[in-house]
Order: sequence, then structure tokens, then C-alpha cells
Amino acid sequence: MSIALLAGFLAILAYAAIGYIDAMRDAPSLKARANRLIDQRRGPDALTPAELRQLIRVEDPNFWHHHGVDNETPGAGVTTITQSLSKKLAFDHFKPGFKKIRQTAYAKGLEARLSKRQILALFLDSAQLNLGPKGWMQGMFAASEQLYGKPPAALTKPQWLRLVAALVAPADFHLIGPNPRLDERVRRIERLLAGRCQPQGNRDVMLDGCA
Repeated sequence: MSIALLAGFLAILAYAAIGYIDAMRDAPSLKARANRLIDQRRGPDALTPAELRQLIRVEDPNFWHHHGVDNETPGAGVTTITQSLSKKLAFDHFKPGFKKIRQTAYAKGLEARLSKRQILALFLDSAQLNLGPKGWMQGMFAASEQLYGKPPAALTKPQWLRLVAALVAPADFHLIGPNPRLDERVRRIERLLAGRCQPQGNRDVMLDGCA
């Protein structure tokens, strides 16, 4: 191995280590924040069991079993729930590319220190969901209250699935007024949940396999 290659490899390792160390440093405050959300009934326990299953099936099918990264499960995509959360927590402005290394290491750190329940609570609170009646919506509970005037557990299945459907690309899937693209994505999700189709590989987050 040339000196240049070795130096590059060591630089990548160092950058990854920084992400992991940052997650270790942030873990105590993040755990406290997650526990507050859970106590306030804004965590995964405040969803119905069906809603939680549906969210995981669409967003991160292997969430309960992976350690922050999943490059194999059909439909999982290149970003797990933990990596998505890491992008929001560890970066002011995330851009794909080299920063993915730090994002992944940070996700590994979160998985090492936080429970899956705590990670989900933080994800539900930080999820981005286009514009609502009061402006840009952040958090599944806030979006549910803004759009429907009730918590997620009181939503109908179609209402909940519209929120879940928008998570993949919140800037593109507006939730106010007619949106044929969002309607089509909800139909694909319904087919997936009914077991009538499967994603076309790991990166099929748009569920083309269910079209």
C-alpha cells in the first residue's frame, strides 16, 4: 500500500472515529431527551401496535435487528432510521458523500448507547413533513395534531399512512390538498403491507416493486 493510500485510509478511519466519539458524548443528553418524549406520550409506545409495525415496515424493515446500518434488506435504502436520525443530530447541513462516513459512525454510536425505543422516540420527534397549517412540520405527533387535530393513535389508517408515505421525500410530498403522487405512494404502501408485493432490492425506497 502506498503512503498516499495509507494516509487516505487513516483519514477515513479518523473521520469515522470522530462520529462515533461524538455520539458517545451526546448519548446522555439524547437519552434524557428521548425519555422525556416517552414520558410525554410522544414516543413509539404512544402509537398503536399496527401503526408502529407499518412505520417500521416502510421506513426500516430490519430496524429491530440491525446495529445502525442495513445495506441488504429490500426497501431499506441506504439510510436506516438510526442513520436518518444521525443526519439530523450530527450535522447542521448534511450532504451525501464523505459525510456519510461520519453519519454511519454516529449511528453506530447511537445504537451502542441508546435503546431502540429511545432511538424511535427521537426519530418520531425530528421527522420532517412538508408544510402544514402552521408552517413546516417537524415530528409525527406535531404533524398529526396540525393536520388532523388528534394524536397518531387516534388517526384512521389512511391518515396515518399518508404521514408515513411523506417521510421518504418530505419536500416532494405535500400533505395539504390533492397530491396524486402521494396517493400513489400510499397505494404502494398498502400493497406492501398486505403482502401483495416486494421492493425491488435494497434501494427501492419508492416501492417501484409495488407499482
